[in-house]
Amino acid sequence: MRSRNFVLLINIIHFVFTPPPPTFTPIVMEARNYETVFIVTPVLNESQVQETVEKFTQVLKENSAALLSTEAWGLRKLAYPIQKKTTGYYYCLSFTGEGNIVDVLELAFRRDERIIRFLTTVLDKHAVEYNTRRRNGEMNLQKAAKETEAIAQ
Repeated sequence: MRSRNFVLLINIIHFVFTPPPPTFTPIVMEARNYETVFIVTPVLNESQVQETVEKFTQVLKENSAALLSTEAWGLRKLAYPIQKKTTGYYYCLSFTGEGNIVDVLELAFRRDERIIRFLTTVLDKHAVEYNTRRRNGEMNLQKAAKETEAIAQ
C-alpha cells in the first residue's frame, strides 16, 4: 500500500513539475529557383513534342510553381546513345516553387516514356541573375559591343 502511494506521489510530482512539450511549428519551405533540362525522344513530330512540353508546364502550374521561362534548344546530337537513340529534343524549364515540386515533376518525367533524360538543379542567386540577364539579351549586347570594338580597332 505504501509503495503504491509513493509511486502515485512521484507521478503527480513529475506531472506538475514537467514543462509542457514544445508546440509544433510547421516548417515553411521558402520558394527556390530551379532549372530543369530534359531530352524528348526524336521519334516524335513537332506537335507531339510541344504537347509533351505543355504537359510538364501544366504539372508545374498545377502544383503552384511559377514558370519563369521555357527554352527550346532544338534537336541535338547526344554525347552517347541512350535507348538506341543518338539525337533528342532539348528543353529547359526555369521555375520557382516549393521543395516538393521537384519530386512531383521528376515523378512525371519518370512515368513518361517520351522523356529520355532529365536533370533538375537548384539555382543560387548568381545563377538566377545570370539567367535573367541572358533572357533579357544583355549577354548578347555585351558580346556585340566587344565585337564592334574589335572591328573598330
